[in-house]
Order: sequence, then structure tokens, then C-alpha cells
Amino acid sequence: MDQPQPASARIARKLVIDLSIMTVIGLVLAIIGPFGTAAAPLALRMVSWVGLAWVGYAFYRPLAPLVAWLHVRLQLPKVGLWIGLTMLATVPLTVAIWIIEFLPGPIPAPTVEDALLAYLNVLVIGACITVVFYLLERSKADGPAQASETPPVAQPARQDDPRPAFLQRLPAELGSDLIALEMEDHYVRAHTALGSHLVLLRLRDALGELDGIDGAQVHRSWWVARDAVESVERDGRSVRLVLPRGIAAPVARSRVAELAGAGWF
Repeated sequence: MDQPQPASARIARKLVIDLSIMTVIGLVLAIIGPFGTAAAPLALRMVSWVGLAWVGYAFYRPLAPLVAWLHVRLQLPKVGLWIGLTMLATVPLTVAIWIIEFLPGPIPAPTVEDALLAYLNVLVIGACITVVFYLLERSKADGPAQASETPPVAQPARQDDPRPAFLQRLPAELGSDLIALEMEDHYVRAHTALGSHLVLLRLRDALGELDGIDGAQVHRSWWVARDAVESVERDGRSVRLVLPRGIAAPVARSRVAELAGAGWF
């Protein structure tokens, strides 16, 4: 069986792919020449727009994990978080682009009109780029479309693979450090230390394939590995288990006493 890809290799691969996308976006913008840049020589536009695209990547790319973290912690809609954080991240990016434009100096202080116009220009392009990465993240999270919504019959485990049967369903790059299972309609989303993956399987069938993994079904829609619990959050009568990667699993009220008695809290 293929060995999981090292974390450094995965990060490097993702960085190369993302910067390649940003380079293409920068080249397209150079050809279009928006915001009065069409008068500049094409070679200068290409260097400038690709460079600005890479700078924008540095400001906007961290939004994806931040949105995921805030969505879990604050229970706010992801779309609203994407919009708000994109508008917020555009402020320092606009300042950085303004400074870069006037290097090596002197750098003039913008008027209110100049600052607003610069912000709106950066926001228009930044929002488009953010939408691209949002769609990429969503497509990876959703996984390939399935032809049928009916969960398949669980496949038998391979006799030559010592891992629990459910782990054999996951891509090798996600490793075998299972954190939690989350029910999503007819699917189960498997959360591991390296990412998540959707499996077309009922949660109760998935639980039957976890032999040897210490955990518990803490909610109708959640199973959690015991070793993955980092802390416990309480808000009135509501209890949530805080897991790695910013994941928080709700605990059903009917399960609180039993889990407390078993030493989970």
C-alpha cells in the first residue's frame, strides 16, 4: 500500500499549485490591463501583476483555515465569514500595494478619495481571487460526486491490511490518525490529523468498522476518538469536545453523564 505523503511534501505541492494559479491570474490581469495599467509596456505589466498576485496570495490564502476555525468556534455562516474577512484582509493589502507602488519612495499619504478608490480596486480583484480559492477548497472538501445517494454495502476488510476496515477506505495521504466521524446526509466525513474526506456510508456502518480504535459516539451525528480530545467547552447546558484542527464536536445532553463517568471530562 502507498505510504502517506510527508507533510512537507504536501505543503510544498499545495504551494506550487496555488502560486501557479496566482501566476496565471496575474498574467490574465496583465493582458487585460485594468485600472489604467494598459498604457504600460506588456512586460512591465506582467512582472507587476504577477508580483501583486503573489502578494495578494500571502494576504488572502490564510482566510480558508481562519474561516473554518471561526465557523466552528462562533457558529457563524461560512459565507458571511468569507465576505467579512476578505473585506478586512483587503485593508492591509491595500496599504502594502500603495507602498509598493511608490517604492523606493518617497511614499505620499493618500487622500480619503485615493484611499477609498485603491481599496475598492484591490477588493474587486481580491474578492474574485478569494472566490476561486473558496470554490477549490469546497470542491476538495466535498469530494467527487457520487452517482447514487444510496449508501453501498460495506466492503470486507483486506486480510493483509491490519488497520481497521474503515481506515482502509481513506486516501493514503490522510494517514491513519482518526480524530472524528461526522454524519452528513448519506455520507460520513472522516476527520484525521491531516485533513478530511467524505465516504458514502452510514454512520452506524462506519462505527462497525472501527475495531481497535478507542472512541465513542458522543452525538447522533458524531463519533470522536478518545485520544483526540484536547479540551471541553461548556456553554450553559451545551457541551462540546475541542479536537485538533479547530474541530468541535457537540455532545448530546443524554450522553454527558455517561461520558463524564467514563472520564472524558
